[in-house]
Amino acid sequence: MSTVLIADHHPITWEGITSLLSKNEQLEVIGHVTSGNELFKFLKNQIPDVLVMEIDLPQINGITALRNIKNLFPGTKMLVFSCHPEEMYALSAIKAGASGYISKTVAIENLQMAITQVARGGIYLNRNITERINSGISQSNSLISKFKKLSTREAEVLNLISNGKRNKDIAEALDINEKTVSTYKTRLLKKLKVDNIADLIHQTRLLQLRTT
Repeated sequence: MSTVLIADHHPITWEGITSLLSKNEQLEVIGHVTSGNELFKFLKNQIPDVLVMEIDLPQINGITALRNIKNLFPGTKMLVFSCHPEEMYALSAIKAGASGYISKTVAIENLQMAITQVARGGIYLNRNITERINSGISQSNSLISKFKKLSTREAEVLNLISNGKRNKDIAEALDINEKTVSTYKTRLLKKLKVDNIADLIHQTRLLQLRTT
């Protein structure tokens, strides 16, 4: 039997996953945490086989946390369970050490399948993402292709911008200085071919609508 830890600050999410897995003889939920501090405190005392984690968990930066967990607790397989567009974050999450990325809009059976696949040592991505990776399809003028060109750090900055964070807040969240934040904003405007931050946020929201 594989053990599972759920890291999500929404009660309906961790209660729902716990209820779902209670009927699965191969998976056992051993706890849930609602913040970054709680997560690392738990991991220091007990290491689960699988960590099902929201990328926007309070008190930590999601992608950075994935790297840290991979380094500190290499025996734990991580599955990101998030509301953010897979086109923006899935590959970054995998590169940072996650074994899978699944949207919160999926059917219940898909979530259980993803957890089981990760527990067995596999990689889980949705079919569309996998097909795009395997086929190497390039849609140079589409929103998706533009976002896929962003680096992990650029995607992190964009996520915080779209959530209304100021330069100071972004700098603190990513442990960088405000001048560096401004540099990333300039890069984002250029890469996404927009003239201002309002248009940048608008494109991000358009992508979110297309992937829900």
